[in-house]
Amino acid sequence: MNGFLRFLTSAKTSWIVLVLAAMFAGGFFALGSGADSETAPTVGLPDSAESVQVEKLLEDFPSADATSAILVFQADDGALSDETLGTINDKAMGELADFAPDGFVPPAQVSDDGEVAIVVVPLDPEPDVELQAERAQELREAASADLDGVTVYLTGAEGFEVDVAAVFAGADFTLLLTTVIVVAVLLIITYRSPWLWIVPLAAIGLADSLAGIIATRVAAAAGVELDASITGILSVLVFGAGTNYALLLIARYRDELRRTPDRREAMRRALRGAGPAIIASGSTVALALATLLFAELAGNRALGLACSIGILVAMAFALIVLPAALVLFGRGLFWPYVPRFGSPDAIARSPWGKLGRAVSRRPVIVVVSGFVVLGALASGVLFVQTGLSQNDRFLQKPEAVQGQEVLADAFSAGTGSPAAVVVPVGEADETVTALEDVDGVDSATIAEQNDDFARIDVVLSAGAETEASFATIERLRAALDDVGSGEGLVGGLDARSLDVAAAQARDQALIIPLILVLVLIVLVILLRSLLAPVLLLIAVVASFFSAVGASWWLFQTPLFDFPAIDTNVLLFSFLFLVALGVDYSIFLVTRAQEETRTLGTTQGMIRALAATGAVITSAGILLAAVFAVLGVLPLITLTQIGVIVCIGVLIDTLIVRTVIVPAMAFIARDRFWWPRRPAMTDAEAKAAGRDALTARSADEPEPSTERPLAEVR
Repeated sequence: MNGFLRFLTSAKTSWIVLVLAAMFAGGFFALGSGADSETAPTVGLPDSAESVQVEKLLEDFPSADATSAILVFQADDGALSDETLGTINDKAMGELADFAPDGFVPPAQVSDDGEVAIVVVPLDPEPDVELQAERAQELREAASADLDGVTVYLTGAEGFEVDVAAVFAGADFTLLLTTVIVVAVLLIITYRSPWLWIVPLAAIGLADSLAGIIATRVAAAAGVELDASITGILSVLVFGAGTNYALLLIARYRDELRRTPDRREAMRRALRGAGPAIIASGSTVALALATLLFAELAGNRALGLACSIGILVAMAFALIVLPAALVLFGRGLFWPYVPRFGSPDAIARSPWGKLGRAVSRRPVIVVVSGFVVLGALASGVLFVQTGLSQNDRFLQKPEAVQGQEVLADAFSAGTGSPAAVVVPVGEADETVTALEDVDGVDSATIAEQNDDFARIDVVLSAGAETEASFATIERLRAALDDVGSGEGLVGGLDARSLDVAAAQARDQALIIPLILVLVLIVLVILLRSLLAPVLLLIAVVASFFSAVGASWWLFQTPLFDFPAIDTNVLLFSFLFLVALGVDYSIFLVTRAQEETRTLGTTQGMIRALAATGAVITSAGILLAAVFAVLGVLPLITLTQIGVIVCIGVLIDTLIVRTVIVPAMAFIARDRFWWPRRPAMTDAEAKAAGRDALTARSADEPEPSTERPLAEVR
C-alpha cells in the first residue's frame, strides 16, 4: 500500500497517474456510449405479468403492428358547428389518413353535448423518440389547419409517450449544467479560494462523463437499456457522492499540511486517514444500489446497475486522480487560507468540538429530544398517499394531459385508454355479456380476432390510472375466471399500471430488507463492533421516515400541491437516503475510532466531531443541493425523489450526525464498540488527563490507522 501511495503522490510518478487516467478516459470517449438515440423512461414488467401476456398475444392480431393517436377537437365557445364537423371529417379522410398505415381513419366521434369530437388515427409504432416527436408535431399541424374557434389536443398512448419523452429532451444537458453550477458555487463558498474548487470539480466532472459511457456499455452488454431518467439520476449521484469524497479527502489533506512540511507526504497521510472511510462509504453505496439487481422491474435493475458503476468510478477518481492532481500544486492552491506547516491546530478551536462537549454533558436529554424532533417530522408518514395517475405525473400539464381531461369530461373517462381483454375466440360473445355487468364498465365490444383469440375493448367509467380504474381491472380479472374456460386475460394501460404497482410493491418488500442487512454487515466489518452499527442504522432509518413525513407536509402546501407520492419514489428515496446518509456516520465514527486509541471513546468522539463537523456539514449541504437539482425537470416523480433525499440528507447531516449519533456514543461510552474493548477506555483517558480540544503540536503524531494489539484482544 505504501508503494502505491508513493506512486500516486511522488514528484516523479504523480503526473504518470494523470496521463494514464487521461488515456483511459480518452479511450472510452472515443468508443462512445453506443446509444443511438434518447429513450423515454420504461419500467420493464416481467413476462409473467398478465398485461405483458396480453401484449404478447396481441402480437398475433391484425393490428399488432399499429398504434394510434387520439386527436381531441374542443369548441372554444358552445358546440361544434356542422361546418366544423364536416371539416374535421374531411381531414380524417384526407390529411390525417395519410398518417394511417392503410390510409383509413374512422370518422369523428362527437360528444352528447356537441362540444367535443375525437378522431382516432392509426399509426405505425415509432421506437425513435425524435422521429416520434416530429410525427406528433405534423399530426397537430394537420389537425388544426383551417379550424377557427377550435382547440386541438394530441392525447392517448401516443400523446403521452411524446410528452414524457419531451420532458427528457435535453435533460442530461440541463441537469449537468445546473449540477455543475451548484457544485461550483458551493465549493467556492466552502474553500473561499479562487481556484482550489476547479481541481475537484474537473476530476468529478471527468468521472461523471466516463461513468455515463461505462454504465451504458455495461448495461448494453447485460441486455439492459438506460433511459434518460436513469442517466440523469446517475449524473446527480456521481457529482454528489464524488464531491463528498473530494471534500473529505481535501479536508484531511489540509489538516496534514499543517502537520507535515512535505505536501506529498501530507497527501499520503491524508489518504491513509480518509481513504478507508471513503472506500467503506463508496462500497456501502455501491452494494446498496446493487441490491436493485434483484428487482422484478427492469427499470429498477437498470438504475441499480448504472448507479453502482457510477459510484465506483467516482470513488476511483476521488482516491486516485484527485490526489495526483492536488500534489502537482503547492500549498498556494489553498490561497488565501494557506495551511502553513506548524500553524495552530484548527481542530482544537472548532465550534463543532464545543458542540460535542456540550452534548456529552446531557447525552440522554439530547437523544430523547432528537428523536422527538424526528418523530414530529415523521408524523406525515401516517397520511402519505401513494400512486399517481398519468394525468398527475407532470408539474405542468402537457398537451396530452389537457386533452385527456377534456375527453374524460365529454365522454366516458376511460375512452382514451380502454382495457384490452383477450379470450378464446369461441367465448367472445359470452365474455362481452359478462363484462358489461361488471361494476365500473361503460361498454365492451369485440374489436378484432384471429383463429384462436378475440380482443374485446372495454371502456371504463373511471379515469386512467386511478384507484377506481384499478379496482375495475381487478373486478374484470375476477369475472373472467368464471367465464368459459377461465383463460381470459386483461391488459391495456390501466392493467399494465396495476401490474407495475404490484411489482413495485414486491420489489420494495425485497430490496428494503436487503439494503438494511447489507449496510449492517458493512458497518459491522468496518467498525468491528455490533452495538455501534445497530445504533447508526436505527438513526439513519429514523431520518428516512422523518424525511418522508416532512416532505409529505411540504407536498401538501400550495407550493407543490401533489395528490400523492409515486409508487417508485419511496424505494428509491430509501435506497439513496440509507446508503448516502450512513456515509456521514461512517465519516464521523471511523474518525472517532482513530481518535479513541489515544483519547478514549468520549473525548475521541468529541475530537472526531471537531475534525469532521465542518466538512461533513459542507458535504451534506452540497449533496442535498445536488439532489434538489432533479426539480428542474417537470416530472413529479423526480421532483419528489429530489425533495425527499434533499430533506433527508439535511436531517442526517444537521441532526443525526451532529447530535444524535455522538449522544448515543456518549451514553454507551466504551460499550459503543462492543464486543471489543477500545485501545484506551474512558477511565484510562481521564486518568491520563486526555482532552479532545487540547491543541496538538505539529510534530505530535496523529492516531495510527493500524490496529493496536489491545483492539485485537
